[in-house]
Amino acid sequence: MSSKKQLIQPRTLKGFRDFLPAAMIPRERLIDTAKGVYRSFGFSPIDTPSLEYTEVLLGKGGAETDKQMYRFTDHGGRDVGMRFDLTVPFARFAAQHIGTLGTPFKRYHVGPVWRGENTQRGRYREFIQCDFDTIGTTSTTSDVEAALVIHELFRAIGFERFTIRINDRRLLTGLLESLDLLEQQTSVLRVLDKLDKAGPGAVASELKDGVGLSEAQVSAVLEFAQLEGSPAALLEAIEPLVRGAEVGLAGHSGLATLFEAATAAGVPAERIKLDPSIARGLDYYTGAIFETFLDDLPGIGSCCSGGRYDDLATLYTKQDLPGVGASLGVDRLLAAMEELGMIEAQSAPCPVFMPMLEKDRLGDYLALARELRAAGVGVELYPEPRKLGAQLKYADRRGFALAVIAGSSEFESGTCQLKDLRAKEGVEVARGDLAARIGELL
Repeated sequence: MSSKKQLIQPRTLKGFRDFLPAAMIPRERLIDTAKGVYRSFGFSPIDTPSLEYTEVLLGKGGAETDKQMYRFTDHGGRDVGMRFDLTVPFARFAAQHIGTLGTPFKRYHVGPVWRGENTQRGRYREFIQCDFDTIGTTSTTSDVEAALVIHELFRAIGFERFTIRINDRRLLTGLLESLDLLEQQTSVLRVLDKLDKAGPGAVASELKDGVGLSEAQVSAVLEFAQLEGSPAALLEAIEPLVRGAEVGLAGHSGLATLFEAATAAGVPAERIKLDPSIARGLDYYTGAIFETFLDDLPGIGSCCSGGRYDDLATLYTKQDLPGVGASLGVDRLLAAMEELGMIEAQSAPCPVFMPMLEKDRLGDYLALARELRAAGVGVELYPEPRKLGAQLKYADRRGFALAVIAGSSEFESGTCQLKDLRAKEGVEVARGDLAARIGELL
């Protein structure tokens, strides 16, 4: 008597995804580009565990982030949580290892994070963050450099039309101090952070009914947030609004230096903007804050965000470890690039396909593929002899650029047929010239 095996339905959790080669190839390419830019500015790679003690994570990003945290008790009875970003674990990491690393310390970190939030376009419950940070200095130079890294990063990825929107939490703090709203600062900033998506009407209602601001206070906050103009004009308009608050004047001075230095470093005026509405929803920001939008697809939201957090590490150490940095939204940016037609359909991780025509020539095929790889050309060898048409159909489906075709006559004559699968054209090439010719076609 036999029992029928019950199959488990293959499925993924909501908000989580499998990545097929066609999605992973551009993803890895984007991350490799980011790593190259980070290294060019002197940032070093690190890694931290996916799990942290819950006390390390709780309360660092705000009440909403606490609710979204994946939290559980492990087999050892420890209260643990999955990291919701890479910045909080970095603050813990720095507090633990800064004695060895020294300051200032510049790091980049690429890894998955988890938030149990509602899914939407370009936003998932598991996603990759690609961060860079400088810790151990309050110098405005590091704030300027953060803006420059973001600028070079988007250019390296292939964008020309993007805007880095910059504000300073100290300006907002100075305004709230002048309005006698310091005690409600956290709530006001969280609501203000929704301005771009919810609109001024909804934000005004929530500030009044949810936070308890008066009509005059709501009007003053929204008037400030909706100021527009060049950085110089905005700084001139904002200065009287924060003149009575020392922290506000410090933010004003910092932004003036940042914009002047970024312009001197060659960032075009159309790519950098002072935006008083930028608040950033996470609680730990204390100074300059950044959000980066694509001019051709602004509705997808910020694709690279961050800012200065001078007090976060003090939760883990008595040493003063101020920091500044930003995070590239890899998944959101890839969704935007796909929508903008910037991602070429490709499932092949290397450019050259080599069909196998004769089984008894296996050693010859392997030797030829090895020669090409030694010359820096990636090659996939088909594992068994089949009709050439079937093998080339396989190559077309996976998006190979070229095919190197050889049988007994080619091996004996020291030649190969080099076929451009995109142009559907082929040419006979001497084996010794093959790598160079491939390089020309690619």
